[in-house]
Amino acid sequence: MKVKKYLDNKLSQGAVHVTLIDPSRQEPEVAGRLAETAQEVGSDLIFVGGSAGMTQYTLMGTVDMVKRRATIPVLFFPSGTESLSLNLDAFLFLSMLNSGNTQFVSGAHAKIALVLKRLEMEIISAGYIMIEPGMKIGELGEADLVSRDNFWKAIGYALAAEYMGMNYVYLEAGSGAAQPVPAGMIRAVKREISIPLIVGGGIRTAIDARRVRQAGADIIVTGTIIENAGYRERLRSILSALKE
Repeated sequence: MKVKKYLDNKLSQGAVHVTLIDPSRQEPEVAGRLAETAQEVGSDLIFVGGSAGMTQYTLMGTVDMVKRRATIPVLFFPSGTESLSLNLDAFLFLSMLNSGNTQFVSGAHAKIALVLKRLEMEIISAGYIMIEPGMKIGELGEADLVSRDNFWKAIGYALAAEYMGMNYVYLEAGSGAAQPVPAGMIRAVKREISIPLIVGGGIRTAIDARRVRQAGADIIVTGTIIENAGYRERLRSILSALKE
């Protein structure tokens, strides 16, 4: 089954949870165990990627172990052009719409597009919108961050993503952000778009997850929580809040 169809089926049943695994944060064997645990507690999807500058060797080793240990779909979450993985279930084609550098909007995409076509890779496109604080990925992407109280700007970018034919809108506060994207902003964006809304960054607790979901997020991405001891129970509590 194509990943997009799988996601559509999951979304018809309720909220979808994604576990983001950053290859630079742990050894490949550990990443494989994290993916297995995420699947066991109810995560629907795995993203692999997230750090610029990771080596091709590290990325490929992580992908191999994650694919061995998890049977849920695994997507490549790109963060630049230094390292690429093309042996996953789908490629997340992220366009950072509020970047001041065209490489992150479409330039890097043009460089890899023909390769993806030749490999018949499934592509899932998303308008990626960086919200304050943006963290390292916002800095690396040279983002003109959307302030947390500027709902109209977020809506503008989100509608632009929809009108350009993208599959999803993705609001990102940045990995390690102290707080998630504001609930009011999520609610305002969701009210105006007709494609699914992904929200990530700063979601560490069941309370965070519930607020983001209730505000209108269709797909919730968490990553940092799996990098610390006790991650299984924290992840389980987040999944319980989303699936209740």
